[in-house]
Amino acid sequence: MNDSPLTIKMSDAQFASLRRIIYDRSGIHFPDNKKYVLESRLGRRLEEMEIDDYDQYVTFLSAGPYAADEFQEMFNKITINETSFFRNEPQLDVFEQTILPKLLESRASSKRLRMWSAACSSGEEPYTLAIQIHRSLGMRAMDWRVEILGSDISENILNSAQAGRYPDYAMRTTPALVKGRYFKQEGSEWIIDPAVKSMVSFQLHNLKDRLAAKRFGKFDVIFCRNVMIYFDEQMREQVVNTFADSLADDGVLFIGHSETLRGLNTPFEQSPIPQGFCYTKGQAASLLPHSAAIGAAARPASIRPSSAKIAASPIPFGTPRSAVTAPGRHPLAAPNLFPPRAKSATSIAASSVRTTNNLKLT
Repeated sequence: MNDSPLTIKMSDAQFASLRRIIYDRSGIHFPDNKKYVLESRLGRRLEEMEIDDYDQYVTFLSAGPYAADEFQEMFNKITINETSFFRNEPQLDVFEQTILPKLLESRASSKRLRMWSAACSSGEEPYTLAIQIHRSLGMRAMDWRVEILGSDISENILNSAQAGRYPDYAMRTTPALVKGRYFKQEGSEWIIDPAVKSMVSFQLHNLKDRLAAKRFGKFDVIFCRNVMIYFDEQMREQVVNTFADSLADDGVLFIGHSETLRGLNTPFEQSPIPQGFCYTKGQAASLLPHSAAIGAAARPASIRPSSAKIAASPIPFGTPRSAVTAPGRHPLAAPNLFPPRAKSATSIAASSVRTTNNLKLT
């Protein structure tokens, strides 16, 4: 066995086999110029397994009783999960100040709100949304049933999300007033408020699995940001149409600022709200305002983190999300109302919810 995993070379044929397995199971596409990503990351895994070449590893991934478990291990190796609370704060302002009030008004009779944070990574996004909803409802929060689902393809990262404990780095874009109201600091960790945490459930979910998404039911809002940049056009179209099936007729889809649905065959139309990067299904386009005042007056400057500039050009696979996403996200929570799948040997132990990671690849 070679002393260093980096000396285990990957042939073009082996790279083609591995990226086909990854694409078939997750929809993630590795272009030719990203072979070094797999070679460096998986070299470490081969050393752990005492496997001498990638042909053996491809065989292990393709057949045998541990193929599914090993795919999870491989995915954890090749992805990097880096995010933060209140990420891309201008877009979150659009949600909280423009979209959310209209949804609360239209759902006033049922007092129920359902949201899906797809590819949620370690949970900063769904918890951010929960905080925004909680502070918007104020004293009315006890009267509302808020359910936020966070899903991801990585089980390890969902374990972290379910724990609700975060290092200082994850809090780097969180306003001080929000930290004081919704977090408790213990040493170098920040713990999410139990009232907010209870609003969020986590599920292991592969965005490529359109049938599995149907069991989640309908949502009023779906967030899927900075994940589709790693999909090819076919996969993007499939995922977006899954969201269309899962979204209420007057619901809203939010995507990343480096992403677009242009050219895809979907029922969505883009809202003209500045910095919103949000879409509604065609028949619901009239439900959104044609313009939105997202000024600083809507929220005190003391709790508004600084905004980053919006990137316009497409992002090649392998670029870290931190390089393409403006900072800023917040959490919210919902009871565990989503039926769990059968647990595997590596399932999240305990209570109720299974978690998944927010995908990042470099």
